[in-house]
Amino acid sequence: MADNENRSTTPESDAFRQHISTGWADRLDAPAVLRDSARAAAARRALLATEFAGIRLVVPAGQSKQRSNDTDYLFRAHSDFAYLTGWGSDCEPGAVLVLEPVDGSHDSTVYFREPAGRDQEEFYANPAIGEFWVGPRPSAATVSQELGLAAAHIDGLEAALTAGVPTVVIREADERVTALVDGLERPDAEGARDAELARVLSEMRLIKDAYEIDQMRRAVAATHLGFSDIARVLPAIGGQTRGERIIEGAFATRARLEGNGLGYNTIAAAGTHACILHWERNDGDVAAHDLVLIDAGVELESYYTADITRTLPVSGTFTAAQRRVYEAVLEAADAAFAIVKPGITFADVHQTAMAVIAQKTAEWGVLPVTAEESLAPENQHHRRYMVHGTSHHLGLDVHDCAHARRSMYQEGVVTEGMIFTIEPGLYFQPDDLTVPEELRGIGVRIEDDILVTATGAENLSVAIPRTVAEVEAWIKPTR
Repeated sequence: MADNENRSTTPESDAFRQHISTGWADRLDAPAVLRDSARAAAARRALLATEFAGIRLVVPAGQSKQRSNDTDYLFRAHSDFAYLTGWGSDCEPGAVLVLEPVDGSHDSTVYFREPAGRDQEEFYANPAIGEFWVGPRPSAATVSQELGLAAAHIDGLEAALTAGVPTVVIREADERVTALVDGLERPDAEGARDAELARVLSEMRLIKDAYEIDQMRRAVAATHLGFSDIARVLPAIGGQTRGERIIEGAFATRARLEGNGLGYNTIAAAGTHACILHWERNDGDVAAHDLVLIDAGVELESYYTADITRTLPVSGTFTAAQRRVYEAVLEAADAAFAIVKPGITFADVHQTAMAVIAQKTAEWGVLPVTAEESLAPENQHHRRYMVHGTSHHLGLDVHDCAHARRSMYQEGVVTEGMIFTIEPGLYFQPDDLTVPEELRGIGVRIEDDILVTATGAENLSVAIPRTVAEVEAWIKPTR
């Protein structure tokens, strides 16, 4: 419980308690139907159960995280919990999924705190979970029907986690639940399987099912709307103090309208800020002839998020130097996309993009060696201008599948159903004396979300303008 003693003026008289606990209409739950997300989650639980036969699996949603004093960040459930339940942005903080081994299979139960009755103090006196404060909360019957699994009060969790049954937990999700599992005095070998559970789930998430692919298409479409909103505000920010905040705000509004919110902190980097890879302060001024690098994604109510970058000229027209850098990055992106198909390795995508980056920087005379020499593992001079990777998996997390083995990720074979980014860039720092003066301070990144198909790949975000001609035609009418 947060300490809000100095804020609370809730009456404590018996007369008040009696009056507030009576005179309420009967509560009727709205009709509940099985969610599409829950259908997909059931199949995932069945697959996971085969990997952990005879083992109890504990997957917490996590708790609200404190922002300051008695205020919390907007709650977001742990991605593995959402993956295995289909419970997204309306999930109750503190919920826990338990897969209990029974007769060679597993029974699934989600434990959460059901709402208190109107005759209990929690209803009106608890600002964290009282419905008077946070609004209606679901009953166990509703949750069970919508998620297609058993639902029970969180008070029953400790009794359910009996000793004598091998138990593994997603350790990072909820320290209280992890401590409860650790209290079962598990053998060391059993505790070591916690990491295995996280790994298996990450590797399952490498391949998206039909529901996930549909959600990703929707996330990209919503993000497209957000970038269109940015294009419309560009004329207002040339010469604007802290104009980066206008870009950030335009996209944030769309993200809340179309989904749960931002998939990650928006990068709205104007001018030389575009050379700072994770620029998130977004407090910079915007000059009329700047490029602005925007890296942003809408997260849906299901938690699936897009991750897209576009670099736009505020004036509506690229300068000659800006265009030269932009077209080099676009060529690298297109070359990487062209090789994507089942059977290549994930690392091949990066190497293909890097070949173009090395070629272009060598042509411009900024490398001390040839492109071929620079590409040798012992050299890599061109990486001075693009130190990050070209791709990462995408889905429930913006950097999805983080616990997968390297042999399944960086060194893994590309497979139908994978979704990942392609995002080469060139960043010429304003004080970099190795590049011509006209290029210093220019940063460009182009990032798209790619679905691997049976025969090749589909660029899910190709409709968001990305060529020089498309970008200029998109922005000029707004001026």
